[in-house]
Amino acid sequence: MASASHRRPLRKRRTALVWAVAVAAVGLLVSLVIALRPGGEPDTVRTAAGAATSTRPSAPPTTHKPTPAPKPSTASPSSPAPKPTPSTTPARPSPTATGSSAPRPASGTAPLAGRIKPGTTYDGVATHYDAEDGDGACLYGPSPGLMVAAMNHTDYETSQACGAHILVRAANGASVTVRITNECPLPCAPGQLDLSKEAFAKLAGLSAGRIPVTWSLLSPGTSDTISVRYKTGSSRHWCGIQALGHRNPLARLEVRTGSGWSRLTRTEYNYFLSPDGTGCGGPLRLTDIYGEQLTVDGMAVRPDAIQPARVQFTRR
Repeated sequence: MASASHRRPLRKRRTALVWAVAVAAVGLLVSLVIALRPGGEPDTVRTAAGAATSTRPSAPPTTHKPTPAPKPSTASPSSPAPKPTPSTTPARPSPTATGSSAPRPASGTAPLAGRIKPGTTYDGVATHYDAEDGDGACLYGPSPGLMVAAMNHTDYETSQACGAHILVRAANGASVTVRITNECPLPCAPGQLDLSKEAFAKLAGLSAGRIPVTWSLLSPGTSDTISVRYKTGSSRHWCGIQALGHRNPLARLEVRTGSGWSRLTRTEYNYFLSPDGTGCGGPLRLTDIYGEQLTVDGMAVRPDAIQPARVQFTRR
């Protein structure tokens, strides 16, 4: 049998264990009560959460509305704009030396102009030749005056320069107006004019031989009207037609057919050909470089005869 001295310590250990269990049970109960009360979290958790929210800005977030798209500009054409609308009647270039014999872009007032354009000043040189009676590659026949010139091959442009009136100016200020009746073949350079001796003498002495000039197209005042001539050998089966005395350079010549107007091909010798006789002897339509059209009643096919058409292009 065990002694009493050995039983007392056992009772003390049991008592201590009971108290430990009781304290643990109370702690668990307190934890359950705290977890189930409103808020559902310890004060320390709520305090930490409050500290976190206190660091945010107190002002409400700004709402950014989309910027409306800019309205189309209502500025007038005279106001500055990225791309101004081109004018339908642009100003012609000022009559100053260009430094190049190449033509500038068309001004918009002569849509059918070729290399020689109105309102454009060309640089070149003038030489002179013996024009005799003023006839030449344009086959106009003798000229009523000798203020005539031969256009260089490039600007002659398959006889489109024929009949053009040109104002020529020299560096000394002298000027003369000539009519193109001839072609100056190569090596005449673009911009070069070969003037009759009579015309050259208006600018400088013949001994100068070659002088720098500027020149530009004119639309002269005249009381004359246009005439029409059929070429030698023309008939109802083949014909060549020429217009003479036109104020402005001629761009097109057409004949009337059963289906409308038919454009004839222009030659180097300044006649418009109908190789199969189409339109020969019938109505004609003449168009200048400005687009003006004149209708001429039918004329008899009379080779080499000059027949008045009684019409004329408008002065520009």
